[in-house]
Amino acid sequence: MGQLNAGIIPVTPFQQNCAILFDTDSKRGVVVDPGGEVERIRAAIEENAFDIEAIWLTHGHIDHAGGAMELKEALGVDIIGPHADDKRLLDGLEEQARMFGLPGAVRNCTPDRFLDEGETVSFGAHVFEVLHCPGHAPGHVVFYNREASFAHVGDVLFHGSIGRTDLPGGDHEALIRSIKEKLLPLGDDVGFICGHGPGGRFGEERRTNPFLR
Repeated sequence: MGQLNAGIIPVTPFQQNCAILFDTDSKRGVVVDPGGEVERIRAAIEENAFDIEAIWLTHGHIDHAGGAMELKEALGVDIIGPHADDKRLLDGLEEQARMFGLPGAVRNCTPDRFLDEGETVSFGAHVFEVLHCPGHAPGHVVFYNREASFAHVGDVLFHGSIGRTDLPGGDHEALIRSIKEKLLPLGDDVGFICGHGPGGRFGEERRTNPFLR
């Protein structure tokens, strides 16, 4: 088994980090949060000869899920996640696109499988635990790989910041609870990728993030 690695493709005007998580040996992997610009994502997959097994979604906002159906059809793979509490957001992606004035091929998204707290998802030999972390969106999930001390946290936590809670379904207290009760206890050495901007480590956020004081 190769190492777990990640490549990031910032997509859409929101500069959302579409991530490709992959095994360095087999090149098997998954695409997390294909928010748009599907041609660019497909080009990166082809260029690196990735064998994509599935699309994983952290939550149902347009900048994370807007390109999921188009990519699913192009690759012939399943969409897995988020938690079913985001079904309403995924059913309303086209409406979100109109609201933000975004052009392009945004389509409402129907996942092949919703996820619950405590389930696992995997590709190759890399297993990720699913944590349901509401607050930014009701059905937001985080993917945690214990072996590599790595998490994809979507828009729950950022380097020096936290996810916004002023969008429909947002809940500031729930978000802080998700971070303090589910993420930080995983350990200071856990490295993370987030939905926008640079990632970091949980320990540094616990010590220096002004929103977690």
